Amino acid sequence: MKITEPPRSPERRKRDLLSRLATEMDIWVATADADGLPCLVPLWFSWDGEALWLATRPTTPTGRNLRDGGRARLALGDTLDVVLIDGDVQMYAAEEAPSAAAEVFLAKTGWDPRTDGKPYVWFQVRPRAIQARNGEHEMPGRHLMRDGVWVV
Repeated sequence: MKITEPPRSPERRKRDLLSRLATEMDIWVATADADGLPCLVPLWFSWDGEALWLATRPTTPTGRNLRDGGRARLALGDTLDVVLIDGDVQMYAAEEAPSAAAEVFLAKTGWDPRTDGKPYVWFQVRPRAIQARNGEHEMPGRHLMRDGVWVV
């Protein structure tokens, strides 16, 4: 692939990121267990303007890793248009999740884990760091958030 477009400004990258968080359905969720065994799965997600919300069964490797590790790396896109989000994780029982977050998730995905016949838990992922780049030429300026604070 030959790069023909100039790099996006940080402001444009942030706008593009927020648009993707509002419209994309799946996000890659990377976790590890206490022994360092990695796990990578796609999950549906929603964005409430401050945090991402995920739902999975508490008995899955991802559910256990999110609960026990308290951290995750999330990723959108393919290798040419990447968003990486490192975040702190908090778990909520199905009935304890804030109703506003659950309603945003339902509106976006059409699925309500609170009413599913199987037990699900919610995970709130608060971003600590966000990077966005579309090609190697966007490596400089890829950091949009550091230490939980937007830098653009």
